[in-house]
Amino acid sequence: MLNTEVPADEEISIDFLQLVRLGLRGADDARIQDSIKIVDALLKTDTPNGSVWRRYNGDGYGEHDDGRPFDGTGRGRAWPLLAGERGHFELVAGNDPLPYLKAMAAMTGPSGMIPEQVWDSAAVPERRLFPGRPTGSAMPLAWAHAEFIKLLISRHLGYPVDRPEAVWRRYGGRRSVAQCAVWCWHARIDQIERGAALMIALPRAALVHWGMNGWQTVADGETQETGLGLHGFELDASSLSPARFIDFTFRWHDTQDWVREDFHVAVGGEHSSVNTMQKRFRLPL
Repeated sequence: MLNTEVPADEEISIDFLQLVRLGLRGADDARIQDSIKIVDALLKTDTPNGSVWRRYNGDGYGEHDDGRPFDGTGRGRAWPLLAGERGHFELVAGNDPLPYLKAMAAMTGPSGMIPEQVWDSAAVPERRLFPGRPTGSAMPLAWAHAEFIKLLISRHLGYPVDRPEAVWRRYGGRRSVAQCAVWCWHARIDQIERGAALMIALPRAALVHWGMNGWQTVADGETQETGLGLHGFELDASSLSPARFIDFTFRWHDTQDWVREDFHVAVGGEHSSVNTMQKRFRLPL
């Protein structure tokens, strides 16, 4: 049901709002705000019954442009359910989600049931398709009814009713900063934040030979069992305070062989690990 002509790294959807709803990010997070702009530009439709959103660009699950029913292909239409999800975001942002509840209620069928999708294009009267009204999709969609009820309760509580309390206590809507970065033999990182420690985690015991800024102030250290099937050697943050780069290599204890490769991890600088991920994958978040 996906338009395969859209590259995977150019797919846009509304899913990231769950980060705010579940308490992992704040509604004012800059990347969340930037992503909202993209979503509204590509997926939002304003109808006589209120604003509503499509699932993602390139979605092919819905009626064709001329109103013909979905037959394995089509064009994805707008989901009232997603108006409810946006309402939860607005609640966390300090806004009244009532307009989103009203929109969902206005998009129901004659019997008051919330549909899976509503028509989001020019009316096709001969097929009984009108902007903001149900399409030929599933109706009722129990998921959409549940979202409506949850948003109603959330508005009364002042926060998302399904936000896990443990998650909120830990994150409080703010991205946590790792105190220790982990370099693994099978998952190698190339930089860490300044002020973080570095754990070098290996599949078996080894002697780690390390230095800084082009092999200055070299030293050796022994890995220790972590209890997780790995052997680790930690460089604490204070010892790394002068470092721009960490240089290291290691020798396996069981064979006494050096790996014959030098590894380098940058410390701080203008390119954080998050920025590197954004550039590599072109993520809006």
